Amino acid sequence: MTNFHRSLVLGCSALALSACGADEIVSPGTGGNITINNPTPTPTPTPTPTPTSSLVTPANGCPTISDPQGLTDSGTITGPTGEYRVCTLPARFDASSTLPYIKGLLYRINGRVDVGTDGGPAPDTSDGLSDTDVELTIEPGVILYASGSSFLNVNRGNTIEANGTAERPIVFTSRDNVLGLNGGSSSGQWGGVVLSGRAPVTDCIASGATPGSVNCERQVEGAADPAIFGGATPGDSSGSMKFVQIRYSGFVLSGDNELQSLTTGGIGSGTTLENIMSYNSSDDGVEFFGGRVNVKRLVVVGAEDDSLDTDTGVKANMQYVIAIQRPGAGDTIIEADSDNAFNDSTPRQDTRISNATFVHQNAIDQVVRIRGFADYRIANSVIWSRNDTRCLRIDGQEELTRAANAAIDEAGPVAFDSLVLDCATPFRDSSGATAADIKAVFDAGTNNNSAFTNTLSMLFVNGANENAVPVFNVTAWSSFFELPTNIGAAFPGNNTWVNGWTCNSATVTFDNAVTACTSLPVYN
Repeated sequence: MTNFHRSLVLGCSALALSACGADEIVSPGTGGNITINNPTPTPTPTPTPTPTSSLVTPANGCPTISDPQGLTDSGTITGPTGEYRVCTLPARFDASSTLPYIKGLLYRINGRVDVGTDGGPAPDTSDGLSDTDVELTIEPGVILYASGSSFLNVNRGNTIEANGTAERPIVFTSRDNVLGLNGGSSSGQWGGVVLSGRAPVTDCIASGATPGSVNCERQVEGAADPAIFGGATPGDSSGSMKFVQIRYSGFVLSGDNELQSLTTGGIGSGTTLENIMSYNSSDDGVEFFGGRVNVKRLVVVGAEDDSLDTDTGVKANMQYVIAIQRPGAGDTIIEADSDNAFNDSTPRQDTRISNATFVHQNAIDQVVRIRGFADYRIANSVIWSRNDTRCLRIDGQEELTRAANAAIDEAGPVAFDSLVLDCATPFRDSSGATAADIKAVFDAGTNNNSAFTNTLSMLFVNGANENAVPVFNVTAWSSFFELPTNIGAAFPGNNTWVNGWTCNSATVTFDNAVTACTSLPVYN
């Protein structure tokens, strides 16, 4: 059975290093006693074993992958958990390849690393074959790190299969994390992970293009070279990501543009996203630009902008979501726009969230902000503001009442059911809508409570008050949703899904058996 070692947080001095860097080598040896048991009338005491070091030692070299460029052996890097062989990824994967788990080996993302080339807005299956060009597979337990403006970009027509396990998650992190330099507020040390697809988007970069059509494309924020997404294939697939941590992301790529832990652009419903953790992103935890997004079991901790940012006509389904801000940091938990022009173009955003627990810990304007003609539904969820920040802001009457042309393909305005608010002030006056207007919409839902007193433990696990709230049946929304037995993200019978694959921090502890986010997991 595979287990995590509790990683020791040691400074560089404890490793007898004069400095920490990618070129340093420490190869801790192991000692042992040789005992010769000469014949004796009494039993010889069993010798005390000499302890062996728990520090990682470097792999002998880099594995061979299918891409002809191969991996570059970049020496070793040393941190509190030991010394690792560094294998640098090619700038672009031109052939489907697998990154295997090898103990004592880390993969380095150096600059922008592309999976395949952009396949354009429309799939081409004229040859009778699958349109997928390059597939990057990452095995459970693999750790990838980067620094500065480096990020991983999966282009349209290509896929990623990054499927960890609860026992061995895949970790994307920063160089400083490897070196043991991070603290509880570290962030913004590399770019992040970008998935680009061919599903419909709005805010087209081409003048005159029709939103949601094959000619409507957008560019990934901040990318120096165009990284394009969008099209007219709702069921498009960018692959699968399961049991993945993305730590310390959000490096500013250009101007005010910065990536977040996970950025999706026009991905389709064929993409699988499950058990994803964002930790200490200097921008949003996740941002979904258009497309069709389905996510189950999402954890966002310590985002310094919004935890969940949704816009440009995305249609998203999310169930079992935990978003917890660091005390004194972060903007909203939810920021939702249908399009950046704030007009009633289609496709309108239609996001639906069930079984969320949101904990806001910064004194700002609001916990949730919905605007820009976005349709938004939240059910079976808990919102708690620990700094008296107002819970709900909904800008404009267009969010509160169905727009005339929304019947084309949209589900309708903002709605709440089995949602409880623990905020000193539950509603705030907004642009075009008063607090009373928003309260009226909230009160029109079923089993809502804007004067709730939470009984959460560990910041995210239901107590008696949460478990007493009746459940709203979300299966009518979509076959994606399961019928839960309780509201909130973690409730009896469903409160251990965070175990094993997450990491702990000063902000929140999920599982005493897992590694701290400031360290790396080490496996037997």
